[in-house]
Amino acid sequence: MDPAHLLALDARHVWHPYGPMPGQVEPLLVTEASGVRLRLADGRELVDGMSSWWAAIHGYRHPVLDAALAEQAGRMSHVMFGGLTHEPAIRLATKLVELTPPGLEHVFLCDSGSVSVEVAVKMCLQYWQSLGRKGKRRMLTWRGGYHGDTFHPMSVCDPDGGMHSLWRGVLPEQVFVPEPPGGFGAPVDQSYVDLLARVIEEYADELAGVIVEPVVQGAGGMRFHNPEYLRVLRELTEAHDVLLVFDEIATGFGRTGTLFAAEHAGVTPDVLCLGKALTGGYLSMAAALCTPEVADGISRGELPVLAHGPTFMANPLTSAIANASIDLLLSQDWQASVRRIETGLRAGLARAADLPAVADVRVLGAIGVIQLDHEVDLAVATKVVTECGVWLRPFRDLIYAMPPFVCTDAEVRSITEAMTAAARTA
Repeated sequence: MDPAHLLALDARHVWHPYGPMPGQVEPLLVTEASGVRLRLADGRELVDGMSSWWAAIHGYRHPVLDAALAEQAGRMSHVMFGGLTHEPAIRLATKLVELTPPGLEHVFLCDSGSVSVEVAVKMCLQYWQSLGRKGKRRMLTWRGGYHGDTFHPMSVCDPDGGMHSLWRGVLPEQVFVPEPPGGFGAPVDQSYVDLLARVIEEYADELAGVIVEPVVQGAGGMRFHNPEYLRVLRELTEAHDVLLVFDEIATGFGRTGTLFAAEHAGVTPDVLCLGKALTGGYLSMAAALCTPEVADGISRGELPVLAHGPTFMANPLTSAIANASIDLLLSQDWQASVRRIETGLRAGLARAADLPAVADVRVLGAIGVIQLDHEVDLAVATKVVTECGVWLRPFRDLIYAMPPFVCTDAEVRSITEAMTAAARTA
């Protein structure tokens, strides 16, 4: 079909994420993707500095993942998971238990990251309901977070700076503390630790759980914090009978330099959410893992089951690709790849630090961020970076990249040059 006609149909019928209907900015029409490059209908190729919203860590059309998809499609594409099971899901659940922090033994497979957070919150609420502590119905989190766009995840996103302030009064009212002090290597702020202790103690009888993004706050602001605050949360939640949830949808599978961000702190949460890179960006899948204590507590309740069951739960195609993606990651020196990308991002973004509109430049693992002192003009920034041969998706005051782990040094350099160019014209 003619590209102009396709774009006209898109404008008429397709509602794109975080945009009005009809849209105000024409999207770029992608016809193919291979390696780390997107081919557009007009013939241009762009290096994908976003890993397709942080998921495509192996790039596109990887032969190993393509083969896993084809092989599983030749067996079965889908069967319901209620009353049935299958090898790909069993293998995946076992693999996740083996790889994640010790003590997480049970795996609930679901459709998307937001749904995994829904499941995690439901686990926390139902755990305390089952134990007869019905007053424990709220979650605590720190500001600057983002956990998804469905209702309970929206309620634990930043209530002011996030995208969901429209729903104030409709969403459950959660407990918020200030965002953690910035800087992965910054010293621990004892006054902040004391604040966490006071608030958790004050609300302990109301709190079912604490939920945070460990080490990196993603779409809420691309902020990094000292892992020690995670150890503090683990100690405080254990002391006050509150469950701890880590949302590693964005950070899981190597993005921060360790396989899971929780490893920076050496602690195990009661519930862990995974998604995005779980399938290498091929199909949507997520998981909520929990400890035996959480599962046993739920099973002892008046309703002894977790009342959640997505139609495509543990889809065989997706499970098979997730297994292949994890095996592919572990078969390589992925840590060296992430360190190499980190080095390239640091070197390439250093020149942006002195630009007039730049408030901060920060890098951790395969994450590079330029923070401006004002909102990004998305249309202008997109034009600049695409003219540099790169695809990025700035938001708020941030120009950032999360490149696929297979990017070459030259491709990382192209990404940092595009980011710097966008900051220079901001």
